[in-house]
Amino acid sequence: MKIGIVQICCSADKEQNMQKLASGIREAAGKVAALVVLQELHNTPYFCQTENVDMFDLAEPIPGPSTEFFGRVAKECGVVLVTSLFEKRAAGLYHNTAVVLEKDGTIAGKYRKMHIPDDPAYYEKFYFTPGDLGFKPIDTSIGRLGVQVCWDQWYPEGARLMALAGAELLIYPTAIGYESSDSAEEQERQREAWQTVQRGHAVANGLPVVAVNRTGHEPDPSGQTQGIEFWGSSFVCGPQGEMLFRAPKDEECVEVVEVDMKRSENVRRWWPFLRDRRTDEFGGLTKRYLD
Repeated sequence: MKIGIVQICCSADKEQNMQKLASGIREAAGKVAALVVLQELHNTPYFCQTENVDMFDLAEPIPGPSTEFFGRVAKECGVVLVTSLFEKRAAGLYHNTAVVLEKDGTIAGKYRKMHIPDDPAYYEKFYFTPGDLGFKPIDTSIGRLGVQVCWDQWYPEGARLMALAGAELLIYPTAIGYESSDSAEEQERQREAWQTVQRGHAVANGLPVVAVNRTGHEPDPSGQTQGIEFWGSSFVCGPQGEMLFRAPKDEECVEVVEVDMKRSENVRRWWPFLRDRRTDEFGGLTKRYLD
């Protein structure tokens, strides 16, 4: 399968961002991508740097204007498309939601972000209700996609549950970057840890992983911090964690990467982790902590 990734800098102009994304999707489709993945909350700057009730005006229903727009682009290009939207479910009830669009522009399914961070400059608990759709892959014409979102990518449990439900690919739209006060060495450790943990999901589950991050500097609207420098580095790895492509840290990028989907079957035969799991001894995983 040929997989397209679109890594961009987001401006304050929503329409400009959406047109830039559409251009990237068309470019990837021109390189015969069957699947295109976009970054987290790609229509706007990352508004979670502050807690501001006015930002809820950015949310929209699903289906809604963005699914209509990107559905048209998916149909025009004949690609399956993974988008990431600020969902308004009801007044006062909002989610960080990935929507998968079929080649004909229809909605194949959606995933609501399960793990919601609350850290300086990442005040997502103010905006998002934790997901309630579970870790369920989305069936499409090109395969069963295990889509999660950003903070979910640090948790092996979500990746495992997607794999156990038959996901053929793990996909993570992302918005993550550097804290400006950290040293260059610490920043690099964080970026490498982010990549390493997801490559671990690939190895442990025998599945390819696609992670698409935003890039560029986005200022803090409150002026209390120096903003976030998103570290880009979108990547695709194979089922043994082998790196197939990694984008630059600080540049926009549209790339199409070919992934041998049949390789997962062979890797799982060589390394039968699912066969050897001691499910009878895993009850402790349902506890917060084992005192």
